[in-house]
Amino acid sequence: MTHKELVSRSNLAPRTVRYALKKLKEHHLIIEKFNFKDARQIIYLSRPAAVAVPA
Repeated sequence: MTHKELVSRSNLAPRTVRYALKKLKEHHLIIEKFNFKDARQIIYLSRPAAVAVPA
């Protein structure tokens, strides 16, 4: 989703969403992708969970 979509769906302030995205990015929990439809926007995706391999 884009920042604008996240704000709309969450009903949070844009500043709150930016801060949350910053923290998620710092902890490597989201991925930023280039939006080919609108180069001014970034698409945020959740990072796939790591699959545990049994020992």
